[in-house]
Amino acid sequence: MSSMTALLAAGEWTGLSKVFAQSPSQSKNCYSSGNNPSGNMEYRNLGGLDVSAIGLGCLPMVGYYGGKYDKKDMIALIRRAYDRGITFFDTAEVYGPYTSEEWVGEALAPFRDKVKIGTKFGFGVEEKQPTAINSRPDHIRRAVEGSLKRLRTDHIDLLYQHRVDPKVPMEDAAGTVKDLMQEGKVLHWGLSEASARSIRRAHAVCPVSAVQSEYAVWWREPETKIFPTLEELGIGFVPYCPLGRAFLTGAIDGNSRFHKGDRRWNLPQFTPEALKHNMPLVALVRKWAERKGVTPAQFALVWMLSRKSWIAPIPGTTNPAHLDDLLGAGTVRLSAWEMEEFDKEYAKIDLMGHRADPFTESQIDK
Repeated sequence: MSSMTALLAAGEWTGLSKVFAQSPSQSKNCYSSGNNPSGNMEYRNLGGLDVSAIGLGCLPMVGYYGGKYDKKDMIALIRRAYDRGITFFDTAEVYGPYTSEEWVGEALAPFRDKVKIGTKFGFGVEEKQPTAINSRPDHIRRAVEGSLKRLRTDHIDLLYQHRVDPKVPMEDAAGTVKDLMQEGKVLHWGLSEASARSIRRAHAVCPVSAVQSEYAVWWREPETKIFPTLEELGIGFVPYCPLGRAFLTGAIDGNSRFHKGDRRWNLPQFTPEALKHNMPLVALVRKWAERKGVTPAQFALVWMLSRKSWIAPIPGTTNPAHLDDLLGAGTVRLSAWEMEEFDKEYAKIDLMGHRADPFTESQIDK
């Protein structure tokens, strides 16, 4: 879908003036964090869950984009994020599998009561089928018990269904999570890559606090597919890959190539043709970053944080310097007029390539 089509659809969704109606400074949910004395991080409310406006995605640490990382270094990185104001950490049993949860649990144990941990069930990890979707009630319970042990905690702040299971009625999955909440093992629940229809069905059984999905300057489908539902029901939104898997940072150019072992190797957006075709967007992001006095990575986050007060992205990194860079977007925001001006320029750019490979796409709820 071209960016022009996306923008026109977004206008039909809510009207541009409404998209930019609420600036973060008007949010009722901002507060200061004791572990962030400089006060350079905004805090937001996602369906009753208070989190830092920028979270940390802990998937790349297990080599999702290639490479092998030392456990001690990644634990130090997670604690560095906390020291700089991040209170929202995202993981899942399938990341590794298990490794990410284990590292997150160990890293956050000293200050567990001051952070929010989000993890996920929904793949058949316990059944040795990590690529198969599974949300049967008995599996959910086994997955949660395993996550609690690996995370070294007695409760999960935000438990997501990783993918909607077409073989299990949403009411059954939601009911199981509701039981776990009544037992005190789960405090909030959410969905990942769910359609508006599934979100409504889940919310009717057990109130949903947050929905996670891919969202970035170059992938704006959630604006038309689920944003109206989230806004109506008071549900927060947690974008993953908010930096376009590093594309929007300027670290990738038309000559970049990816090999098996790096998640991007078979994604349509990262073919040589698509990379070259989409470079005008990188130039636009760089131009606006310079205008705002921030880096391209920071601008990619500033752009989405400026759109809605109930959005909290979870960029991932394995590099301390990159982490510090991301946090520079903590309080910078675009005005309504700047957002409108950016979108007018964005609408002139034609984008190429879908965000997912065919198998991944087949497991996304429509």
